[in-house]
Amino acid sequence: MTRAAGGDPGPAHAAPAWRAALAMTAAELRLTLRRGETLVATALLPVVVLVFFASLGILPTTTARPVDFLLPGSIAFAIVATSLVSLGITTAYDRYYGVLKRLGGSPLSRGELIAAKLIAVLVVEIVQVAVLIAAAIALLGWSAPAGASVLLFVVAILLGTLAFAGLGLLLAGTLRAETMLAVANGLFVASLLLGGIVLPIDHLPDPLAALAGALPAAALSEAIRVALGVGGSATGALVLLAGWGLGATGLAVLTFRWE
Repeated sequence: MTRAAGGDPGPAHAAPAWRAALAMTAAELRLTLRRGETLVATALLPVVVLVFFASLGILPTTTARPVDFLLPGSIAFAIVATSLVSLGITTAYDRYYGVLKRLGGSPLSRGELIAAKLIAVLVVEIVQVAVLIAAAIALLGWSAPAGASVLLFVVAILLGTLAFAGLGLLLAGTLRAETMLAVANGLFVASLLLGGIVLPIDHLPDPLAALAGALPAAALSEAIRVALGVGGSATGALVLLAGWGLGATGLAVLTFRWE
């Protein structure tokens, strides 16, 4: 069975959708392990940001200890690095080298491919979060406050992953690989500067603060901070993340091109 470029498969599937998605997830994880330099960068850079800025003690944070502000920001930083930058760039180059074109001739649908990539990203993020929390405990003496919420923490990570992976796949499915490389890195830097990761957005100039408040990076940082017992309500941040996630992922499913 074949399919035109950008189309979905016919009615006859070789396997149930969930099985096809899981098989593709396993393949994505194997490929991730082979890209050791990317994996090391996405795992180590957030730890470096956390330990370096927490050790300086010069940031104008709103918490008593820098680590309480920086750990949630570093987790958000890791999610952006994995979901938007790494996923978007590798997917764009898979299109460029014809990998996705070959997948386009298989029974795998757009939705199944995107689901597989999202699951693979979540697996990597679980490792990143574990490493960051372990580093915060061992190197910076962090402990979870009494008001921390595991449920809110999980929801924030899921919605943040949906938002940034959706953006990564939306861009990767429409832009040329070289363009995607530049755009992803530009968005990565913008998220670091405007995402409330190392600097509270209320310390930015008013126009930049207003822009940052509408972007998913700042919403993700804020939601994780509330989940880890720092701050008040995460409702607005979660609504904003859900909007970005549903919009970007929905558009990615509709517009993703195999070649």
